[in-house]
Amino acid sequence: EVQLQASGGGLVQPGGSLRLSCAASGFTFSTHVMTWARQAPGKGPEWISSIDSGSFTSYAESVKGRFTISRDNTKNTLYLQMNSLKPEDTAVYYCSMGSARGQGTLVTVSS
Repeated sequence: EVQLQASGGGLVQPGGSLRLSCAASGFTFSTHVMTWARQAPGKGPEWISSIDSGSFTSYAESVKGRFTISRDNTKNTLYLQMNSLKPEDTAVYYCSMGSARGQGTLVTVSS
């Protein structure tokens, strides 16, 4: 059974940083494309970033230059380093592999 569990969310001031983690199990993590997405209150899901098995990365324009996706295949863990956070980054962040989506973690950016 595929399991994905995001963690690391919280309340942060504008301009601050957070690092999200996603613990994966139930599949061969190293061979799969992994994705971060988010859903803000009252809005639909938004793709943020993906990383493939060769660590090639891609980002949405809204986060490019501020967020960095990475993976540790020895720990079956996906990361999202978020810097220069803005109030509009407030959302539930979750990781996914294909159609499998994990439980998210809430990020609130507010002063």
